[in-house]
Amino acid sequence: MQLKYYSLLIFAGLTLLFASCKQEEYSIPAAGTELQNDCIKRSLGPNVVGLNIEFAYAMALPQSKGKIVSAQVEASIAGAPATYLENRSFYTNSSGVDIPITVGSPSVNNGAVTQVTFTKDTCAATLRYFYAIPEEARGKTVTFKFSATASNGQTVTYSMGPYTVAKMDMKLDIVLSDGNKSYLSIADMTAYSATDAAAIPDKIDLVYLYRSITGITFLHSLVSPANTDYLTDVALPSGVTNSTPFWKVYGVRDQQLARLQYAIFIDDVDFSVLDFTNAPNYGINMKVESGAWVETADGKYRAYIFVNKVDNTAKTMTVSIKRYTMK
Repeated sequence: MQLKYYSLLIFAGLTLLFASCKQEEYSIPAAGTELQNDCIKRSLGPNVVGLNIEFAYAMALPQSKGKIVSAQVEASIAGAPATYLENRSFYTNSSGVDIPITVGSPSVNNGAVTQVTFTKDTCAATLRYFYAIPEEARGKTVTFKFSATASNGQTVTYSMGPYTVAKMDMKLDIVLSDGNKSYLSIADMTAYSATDAAAIPDKIDLVYLYRSITGITFLHSLVSPANTDYLTDVALPSGVTNSTPFWKVYGVRDQQLARLQYAIFIDDVDFSVLDFTNAPNYGINMKVESGAWVETADGKYRAYIFVNKVDNTAKTMTVSIKRYTMK
């Protein structure tokens, strides 16, 4: 079965994307006589360990010249086991919907190389590649070499990168609950109960409270254990005494934490330029999509805490965290 020249649309779209905005006329370039390839990076924002770096790799040759037999990607640092190259080619229909067509067997990882063997008689394809960022890449740069082979023996390659992998860590959807898992550790990026917090008092940075107080807008709040003004009715576990500098902010809707439409990203450099001089050690009335820059009492970590959800009835607050190791 011969598939249509789907990749010609991809090449045309890529050319249009990078064409000068001053260009008034555009025509689809003539198809080449040999195997061709192109690639774009689809993912945005910092490259964080545990997330994917995503690409779209297009390859095509004239139908009369043969068919594609394989495609592969070689990373300079082997990806985590979840790394894969799609065995389906995608094109976008007139409604803007991505339509997949299976063209090969599922990809196989062999060290740093991920390969798809084609099973369909096709001369054009666009495959998506998902590089699962491994711990080994933290703080380093990674490059990628894409290649495709045709039945007539022709081979093409396309290099991408280098891309820097962030040093920071990230954890999503930590649920804090008043009177239960209300003790937040930045070091562990985890919420603990009072019993568990008692075993690691030096790691507890903030206490979550929900209070509905007449005349005061308190509601969902994060307070340092050292701030006894707001913890008068809380029996803190022995040794939980840290004072955590806390800058409350609104509008820093990091897309990787919020998973919303905002094109805002917090990167490593943002943590290094923070100034916590005269910062309070609490934040009351934390609202959905608000956040806070914090620093642990020992200065080892800085973090950004984003509020994903609050529930007045359940007395809970869901947060996501990016954390950077300072020393």
